[in-house]
Amino acid sequence: MSIAGLGTRILECVKVSELIDAHAEKFLREVYTDNELAFCRSRTQSTEYYTAIWAAKEAVFHSLGIRWKRGIDWRDVEILCEHSAEMRVEVSGPTRNAMVARNVNEVRVSFSHTRHYATATAIAEAG
Repeated sequence: MSIAGLGTRILECVKVSELIDAHAEKFLREVYTDNELAFCRSRTQSTEYYTAIWAAKEAVFHSLGIRWKRGIDWRDVEILCEHSAEMRVEVSGPTRNAMVARNVNEVRVSFSHTRHYATATAIAEAG
């Protein structure tokens, strides 16, 4: 394994809570996939998980050397949580193209949260 990129992100849970309160389903559907929504909604601390998954998506972008911008969809990066401690990353769309261009074959991610903050780290592995 060769590391092609590393990304990390920390977000305040209250900011995500405010976005959800202000924009409700519109915000959730723009940022999260159906699988991510189902996972977060199944948790008692759903705001913290929404924040952690968003941080993970940003960490993936950073590990690939890109930033979110027009043409890059938040939902291009899907954080699949089989269990809260076991995560897998699926990448599609233009973000997948950036991944291929950097010869990255896999991105690994880990996140954690408290009541106030969520953090995530992503490692892009070259193939």
